[in-house]
Amino acid sequence: MILPKELPDTGELVIVKVNKIMPHGAYCTLQEYNIDAYLPISEIASGWIKNIHEFIKEGQKDVAKVIFVDRTKRAIDISFKKATSGERKNKITEYNLEKRAEGMFEKALASSKTEQRKAEIIREVAQKEHTYNDLVNDIFENKDPLSGMKEKEFKQALYDLVFKTIKPKRYTVSYTAELTTTDTKGGIGLIREVLSEIEEKGVAVLYLGAPHYRLTAEDESYPKAEDKIKVAQSVLEKYNKRIAFEIKSNKGAASG
Repeated sequence: MILPKELPDTGELVIVKVNKIMPHGAYCTLQEYNIDAYLPISEIASGWIKNIHEFIKEGQKDVAKVIFVDRTKRAIDISFKKATSGERKNKITEYNLEKRAEGMFEKALASSKTEQRKAEIIREVAQKEHTYNDLVNDIFENKDPLSGMKEKEFKQALYDLVFKTIKPKRYTVSYTAELTTTDTKGGIGLIREVLSEIEEKGVAVLYLGAPHYRLTAEDESYPKAEDKIKVAQSVLEKYNKRIAFEIKSNKGAASG
């Protein structure tokens, strides 16, 4: 979060570091809040725990779920066992993306020489974005989230850094094509011509051993990558009187 809450909410997933292990629990630090929390031994794992040191180690970092918050006393209890494996995985991914985005923010402050106005910049940015990762994603998607920002140097530095650092995600689909022909004279040459035409459409062709070929397409989304395979199929269909083909994938098969 760009402006973190003072305390977490009950049920919230948090990144914790185990600091001190006691006979009946452990004291931990919530990394995102820089505040201590208590991990009862009963919340470490399911079942009876004879030796707490067999389950957790000092210095260990993990994902926990907040199960109790006393805002007056600033007391917090957390649980390892109540955080599911899926929740843990998603939280770690979210945390790492947020730290990466925060790092870009700090680099932009340094390169634009606006560190002395950091607090003011953070307050202005926080009026438009909730997290650093949201900010970076919106910049990357050309939404211009900092439109009208006073600190022009910082804004430009951050935008430049985002577009330099983040690369568009690419998706790949792969199919196996079986091509056969009864033309003993010109069939092989025709197949080569057809495969060359398919490659010109943006589909990579790999010879697997007659009569099998791998067709691979890549794009910024699965649907667009699949569309390239469809184009390759349409090329093959133009020659279906001389070439028999079958394209197979884990989704089924198309023949001609």
